Amino acid sequence: MAIVIDLPAAKRLAFGVVRGQAAVTAAAALAGYAIGGPHTAISCALGGGIGTIASLGMALMAFGGSAPASPARILGTFYAGELVKVVLAVISFILALKLTGAAPLPMFAAYMATFLVYWIVLARMALPALAATRRARA
Repeated sequence: MAIVIDLPAAKRLAFGVVRGQAAVTAAAALAGYAIGGPHTAISCALGGGIGTIASLGMALMAFGGSAPASPARILGTFYAGELVKVVLAVISFILALKLTGAAPLPMFAAYMATFLVYWIVLARMALPALAATRRARA
């Protein structure tokens, strides 16, 4: 049995997640402004921006170059992308907390909101596939 991955669709999905995270970041910053004023808004923008930039780094690592020739190489680019994502997030959090005086709670809340975009996208992808599998078995 072979597993086939539609790389162009996966690329669109990955960059779609980044766009969704950018939208959530903007919404979080606006909500932060309404709830707590400019400092909270900036903290939310930083947290959401960290999530968005980390995901962009991952997407660029995984899909930025030419298509890898082998499944092992594809897997390697995804692992490298995830490593870049984690490193970017950790370094960005450290810098944001030390250099900007951001409020940690709004910053981490906005980051988590961008992280939820992944789960929402995965659920939207998985539910139709699961339904199709169930229909095929019935």
